[in-house]
Amino acid sequence: MSKRIAFIGGGNMASAIIGGLIRHGYAPGQIDVVEPWAEARERLQKDFGLTAQAEANATLASADMVVWAVKPQTFKEAALQVRAHNTTALHLSVAAGIRSDSIAQWMGSERIIRSMPNTPALIGKGMTALFARPAVTATDKAWASEVIGTTGAFLWLTAEEQLDAVTAISGSGPAYMFYFMEAMTDAGEQMGLDRAQAYQLAVATFIGAGELARASTEPPETLRAKVTSKGGTTYAAITSMEESGIKAAFEKALFAARKRATELGNEFGSS
Repeated sequence: MSKRIAFIGGGNMASAIIGGLIRHGYAPGQIDVVEPWAEARERLQKDFGLTAQAEANATLASADMVVWAVKPQTFKEAALQVRAHNTTALHLSVAAGIRSDSIAQWMGSERIIRSMPNTPALIGKGMTALFARPAVTATDKAWASEVIGTTGAFLWLTAEEQLDAVTAISGSGPAYMFYFMEAMTDAGEQMGLDRAQAYQLAVATFIGAGELARASTEPPETLRAKVTSKGGTTYAAITSMEESGIKAAFEKALFAARKRATELGNEFGSS
């Protein structure tokens, strides 16, 4: 709790982690943020009492951990600026696609942890996967677990390439859930419910099904079968979806997301 953490980028994901840290005992004075957008700096001041800097400067020299919460296309430029002020920190990246090899080259350090969180981290219900390079110590990993753990659940991976699959499944996953909620809400409205009612039903159903799955030891196909009586209403819906090829199309979409995650690393990473 006595160490200093610097965030490069002060957007939604950085704010989720900062909020979690403060809720778990970190003082605002232990946290530095570099954020070029004035509006985002004002929000950080309002929400957390932080005075963010517009650009990297000498205050970063005291950071024990640097959290990279920048867009992939700006990562390299930001890294070269930060390197001028700190070459000893543990680096924790939450940026999609950018591989640890690139970060290590840009920062001149092997103490790199890559992670892929998702937006429910904003309310402490996130799911994050992490990968550590060999130079990262057990103590480093424990601290990263503590930091990420303030935003929800997490798991450690043994192969960095698995992060692209994580990006496709849980990183982008909340958008898929919202997409299906949108469809359920639209259908409910067309069936005679008002939109607020339909949305309330859709949200509660996703929350309840998720909690049921988490509490159960049974696989999803078994849970689905238990509510799919042959000839019933659920059977009619599932049969319609199968005939429309929805499952195959959804799986194809996940592979498209993974492919794009790999492309981001190729486009914006270091050769």
